[in-house]
Amino acid sequence: MKVLVTDPIDDAGLERLREAGHEVETAYDVEGDALLEAVADANALIVRSGTEVTEAVFAAAPDLIIVGRAGIGVDNIDIDAATDHGVIVANAPDGNVRAAAEHSVAMAFATARSIPQAHDRLKNGEWAKSEFLGTELNNKTLGVVGFGRVGQEVAKRLGGLGMDIVTFDPYISQERADQFGAELVDELETCLEAADFVTIHTPLTPETENMIGQAELELIGEGYVVNCARGGIIDEPALAEAVADGPLKGAALDVFGEEPLSVDSPLLDVEDIIVTPHLGASTEAAQENVATSTADQVVAAFNEEPVANALNAPSIDETTFKQVRPYLDLADTAGRIAVQLFDGHMSEVQVTYAGDIADQDVEYVTASALKGVFAPSELQVNAVNAPQIAEERGINVTESKTSSAEDYQSLLTVTVSDGENSVSVCGTQFAGEESRIVRIDDHRIEAVPHGHMLVVRNRDEPGTIGFIGSVLGEADINIAGMFNGRETIGGEALSVYNLDEKPTAEVFDRLDDDDRIIETTYVALGDE
Repeated sequence: MKVLVTDPIDDAGLERLREAGHEVETAYDVEGDALLEAVADANALIVRSGTEVTEAVFAAAPDLIIVGRAGIGVDNIDIDAATDHGVIVANAPDGNVRAAAEHSVAMAFATARSIPQAHDRLKNGEWAKSEFLGTELNNKTLGVVGFGRVGQEVAKRLGGLGMDIVTFDPYISQERADQFGAELVDELETCLEAADFVTIHTPLTPETENMIGQAELELIGEGYVVNCARGGIIDEPALAEAVADGPLKGAALDVFGEEPLSVDSPLLDVEDIIVTPHLGASTEAAQENVATSTADQVVAAFNEEPVANALNAPSIDETTFKQVRPYLDLADTAGRIAVQLFDGHMSEVQVTYAGDIADQDVEYVTASALKGVFAPSELQVNAVNAPQIAEERGINVTESKTSSAEDYQSLLTVTVSDGENSVSVCGTQFAGEESRIVRIDDHRIEAVPHGHMLVVRNRDEPGTIGFIGSVLGEADINIAGMFNGRETIGGEALSVYNLDEKPTAEVFDRLDDDDRIIETTYVALGDE
């Protein structure tokens, strides 16, 4: 596989990819048409914040499997476009968490004690001891805006130094806040009013852009603001004014709305605003961690294994994956068979789990079943975009579980329906990862799903199976396997034939002309 890296990452990540046998090409600082040309034959794209991964990029890269972001923020990646094209987007949220948290803590101390300003004055020969009266963090209140991984690490560190913690984050539970001794409030304004120091830890989204402007800064009063998350969350001109003219005592920023920071930025004109050039993740350990983490996820995607930090695809832990992995192909196969046997406009897909498999996290399995359902279509479909394709087409997807699995350890059933008529295909997994289809609708069988399959519904009369075999034999089509089931003696029967090749139209005509044959369906499983 070919991996294109368009922003610099640590060599450890590049070596991890090469050791796995993949070709690595670096093309730093490419953009526009040059980027589209470079990504045209890539199977994976690794970026940081410097590359804009747009709809045009995905359209130009038909073989792209995954985009790996060596870091946390993915606001430079069009995730909706990635999903439309069936491309996984994954980040490395843990690799630089400690580095980012420590930089936030350092910036809080730096602005509270005017450390860079005092340093500059002393380097210039001034002993300005009396001009810098700092603020202690002990017994002060820290307002944490965004209580994700980094926010929690900051709260842990500064809480341990004697600060009270108040946090605003609509997406965390009270129980999680309680674990860090933090007071969880419902409104941003409440958090800002209570805080002496405010640290920002939210992604940049349409909802958070310029979330903190003049009115919000006034709520902080004579306090301090630290932002080492993403630029654009704080209104920078308003911040410059609030520090220069009051009420804020100081601010420290590592990120900006436009980077590099312009020499004309009003932030640079205010002595009590500390700025650093996006150093939050700039430690040796963090750079190596995010690079190797991203590389590992690319390799996992190539191996069709779960991607640990996928943002638009089902993601499960390694232990659970080992339990459900044998059922991924089974789900895909059951979906392919069910949709090819179904004659109608599908409006619903139901995936039912019974027995031991029902105790597992089966989101990834359900996605595989949907992938199988849509596989015979002209759509480019995989486990990433299959759920979205179902939603876009108004197909209702339901998942159910039961502890009872009849005579099997585990059963998986895929049912496609138009609301009135339906087809159900039920399968199981035997030892040695051998899949079996054990029921189609009400017919109990034990069919090996493979290659060319002929499914015949017929009346249960003597000589019918012999007739089918004769027609196939006369057409020089070899039968690799045959499986038969019936509802009642003399009622309707169903037979599944594994064939070495697809039957001709003439074969179908001869079979359908016989009164004993109710229906014949060819099913292709794609492993011819």
